[in-house]
Amino acid sequence: MSGLVLKLNPHERVLVNGAVIENGDRRSKLSIITPNANILRLRDAIHPGEANTPVRRVCYIAQLVLSGDVSPQEAGPQMMSGINQLSQVLMDEESHAHLSQATKAVRADDFYRALKALRALLPQEDRLMAAQPQ
Repeated sequence: MSGLVLKLNPHERVLVNGAVIENGDRRSKLSIITPNANILRLRDAIHPGEANTPVRRVCYIAQLVLSGDVSPQEAGPQMMSGINQLSQVLMDEESHAHLSQATKAVRADDFYRALKALRALLPQEDRLMAAQPQ
């Protein structure tokens, strides 16, 4: 994850390699230079009860790796299965591009990039879920 720059708002929290770090009273910028560091903005985190849709469930698995709660070896096959299932439903060109990015990232054990690619699908999933009759 070389070259990642985090811009943090006052009192914003971020999880770095399992440690919660809280910013001070001012905006700040952090450069993460350690390769393969596990980073998760807590404001972007999906809580267990919110992992109630297909895309959110796959995102949640990626988060578990980034938080250190699940090993990449355990999560990888689960994520690939979830991505394959999503590719059967989300067949438009933009979704396919995000799913392809997520697949490459999981294969490279880059769960931050996989999460980033999958989170881009959340607005479309929300639209599709809202269009479904209850």
